[in-house]
Amino acid sequence: MNRSQISSSPVSIHGVPLPPRNKKKHSAVRVSNFAASSTEVVADNGRRSLTASVDSKSRALTSGMSSSALEQLDIERGVCIPFRKYSPETVRNKVLESRGAVASLILRGVEIVWKLGLYWSSLMYDCLVGRDKEVVPFRARQLRNLLCDLGPSFIKAGQVLANRPDIIREDYMNELCILQDDVPPFPNQVAFKIIEEELGQPLEALFSKISSRTIAAASLGQVYRATLRSSGEDVAIKVQRPQIEPIIYRDLFLFRTLASFLNGISIQKLGCNAELIVDEFGEKLLEELDYTLEARNIEDFLENFKGDPTVKIPLVYKNLSGSRVLVMEWIDGIRCTDPQAIKNAGIDVNGFLTVGVSAALRQLLEFGLFHGDPHPGNIFAMRDGRIAYVDFGNVAVLSQQNKQILIDAVVHAVNEDYAEMANDFTRLGFLASGTDVSPIIPALEAIWQNSAGKGLSDFNFRSVTGQFNKLVYNYPIRIPERFSLVIRSLLTQEGICFTLKPDFKFLEVAYPYVAKRLLTDPNPALRERLIQVLFKDGVFQWKRLENLIVLAKENVAKMSSNPALQVKNGPTSRSWQTVSKLDLTDTIKDGARLVLFDEGIRRQLLLALTEDSKLHVEELVDVYKLVEDDINIPAVAMEVVQDFPNVVRDLLLSWSNSVLSDR
Repeated sequence: MNRSQISSSPVSIHGVPLPPRNKKKHSAVRVSNFAASSTEVVADNGRRSLTASVDSKSRALTSGMSSSALEQLDIERGVCIPFRKYSPETVRNKVLESRGAVASLILRGVEIVWKLGLYWSSLMYDCLVGRDKEVVPFRARQLRNLLCDLGPSFIKAGQVLANRPDIIREDYMNELCILQDDVPPFPNQVAFKIIEEELGQPLEALFSKISSRTIAAASLGQVYRATLRSSGEDVAIKVQRPQIEPIIYRDLFLFRTLASFLNGISIQKLGCNAELIVDEFGEKLLEELDYTLEARNIEDFLENFKGDPTVKIPLVYKNLSGSRVLVMEWIDGIRCTDPQAIKNAGIDVNGFLTVGVSAALRQLLEFGLFHGDPHPGNIFAMRDGRIAYVDFGNVAVLSQQNKQILIDAVVHAVNEDYAEMANDFTRLGFLASGTDVSPIIPALEAIWQNSAGKGLSDFNFRSVTGQFNKLVYNYPIRIPERFSLVIRSLLTQEGICFTLKPDFKFLEVAYPYVAKRLLTDPNPALRERLIQVLFKDGVFQWKRLENLIVLAKENVAKMSSNPALQVKNGPTSRSWQTVSKLDLTDTIKDGARLVLFDEGIRRQLLLALTEDSKLHVEELVDVYKLVEDDINIPAVAMEVVQDFPNVVRDLLLSWSNSVLSDR
C-alpha cells in the first residue's frame, strides 16, 4: 500500500480508533538526543550556533572520539553532527564486550561461509560446464534471495552493490536494485512496543489513530501512518527493526575480518584495500541506524530549501523522536511514477520535471547535501506543483572542495579538456593519487564525444553511466561511497523522469540550470569557472556566451511556469525572486571590475573585440539584446557612482603595485 492509496481513508490499529487513556504519572515523552527545546515541530533552524558546536564537540570527546574528525565534518558540511559512531575499534569493542560474543561470531561466521560458499560453488560449476552466461538471471535472483535470508546487513550490502559497477557486473546490479523497496515487514506488535519504549508513553496517549498495515518496509525499519491526539495532524512514524544494532555490529566485524584477507586482490583490481570499502559501508550503515541523525538531515534540508517554494520537506516532531523512532509530518502527495494521476491533478509535467532536476542539482552543486535514496517511494508530486522528498536516512555529503571539482569537471567537459577531466577524477578520489591518467584520457574522450556527438536531444545520463561502468571495469577506478550514492540518485531520478515523459532529455533541463548558476552565482570560484568557459585557448567565445544566456533564460521561464511559484504578494515569492527573473546586474558589475583590474582579461577582451582585424560590434550588440531586459540599468548606475571612490582607490593601488614590481 502506498501513500497516495491510503490518503483518502482513515487508519487505526486493526481499523479501530485508539481510545484515550490516562497518562501514567511516571511516564514522559523522552526527548531525543538532539532536541534542545520542547517545541513539537522543527520550526527553528538556527542550530548552527557556537553553542551547538561546543556541545557537539564535548559529546564527541566524552564518547572517546577525537574532535578533529568532527571538526572536519563540520567544515565540510556546514552543520554540527553529534558524533560518528563508526570506527573499526568501536565495532570490535562493541562485539567482543557482549556476552557469548565468541560463540555468536563462530555460529554466524559458519552460517555466512556455508551459505555464500554454496552459492560460490554453484557459480564455479556454471563456469566449469560453460553455462555461466545462460544462468545469469537465475543466479542474480538467487543472490538477491540469499542476501535477504542473511539479514539486514546483507540487504544493505546488496543495495550498495547495486550501485557499484567497480565491484559487480551490471546484470547482477539490476537484480539487486529490487532490494531497495521489496523487504518483508516485521510484526505490528513488535513495532508498537518499540514506539512505546522509545517515547515512554502508550500509543493511545500520543496517537488517536495508527495504521494496521505498514506504509513501507525497508532493511532497517518500516513506516506507519498515524494521527496525533494533541493536534489531529497526520504523521508518519518510522520504526527501527528490533535488536538490529548488535546484529549490524557483529556482521560489520565479520565483514572487516574477511576484508583483511582480500586486501591484496582489491588493491590490484580496485586500487584500494577492501577494508576501506567496508569502512565506508559501515559508516553509512551506522549513520542510518541512528534516527536522530536522520532528523538532523531533515533539518538541514529544511534550512537549505526554506526559500524555495517548489520543494516540500516534511517537518520533524523532535519531542516524539529518538534513536529508534522518528515522527514526521505526513506528506499527502502523488507517486511520481503515476503520470496519469499527476495529469489528473492538473500538474504540468514539464514544469514538475524542471523543478525536480533543478532541486537535485542544487543539492549536488550548491548545498553539498544530497538525498541518497530518491526511489519512487521517496519522491512525491504535491498538488500545487511542488516536489516532496521523504526518508533522509541515506544522504551524500560533499565538501566545498568536491562541489568545486564537480563544477570544474562540467567546465572541462564543455571545453573538451579531457586531460583535466581525468585529473578531476583523481582529485575526487576515483583514482589513487599518483595514478597515470594518460590511458584513461582517450577513453573519457570516446565516452563524452560518443554521447555528446548524438546531440543534446539524444543525450541521457544512463547511457553515459553505462559506458563509464565499462571504463571502471577496465581501469583501476574505485567509486567512493558518497559518489556511488550520487550516481544512483541521478540515475533513479532520470528513470522517474522517463516514466513521466518517455522522451525526457536530462541535459535539456540540467544545462539551463548550470548556465544560470554560472552567470548569476557571486561565488568567486564560480566566477573563475565562468571565465574558463568563455575563454578557450585564449580566444573569447561569443557564441558560447550567447548560448549560456539563452539557456539561463530558458531555466527561468520553465521554473516560473510552475504553479507553486504563482503566489501573489507572499513572502515566498519575494524570497524567490531569482526564479522569476534572470538578474545579471551583479555579474555585469563583477565583469567590469575584472576588466579594470585584470590586465590579462582586459587584453583578451580587446583581442576578442578586434579579432580578425575587424571590430566585433555586432556580437556585442547581439549579447546586449539578449540581456537588456535582465539588467537594472538605474541600479547599476547608482552602484557605480557609490562604488566609484573604491574603484579609483583600487586602480591606484593596482597601478602602484605594477610600477613597483617593474622596478
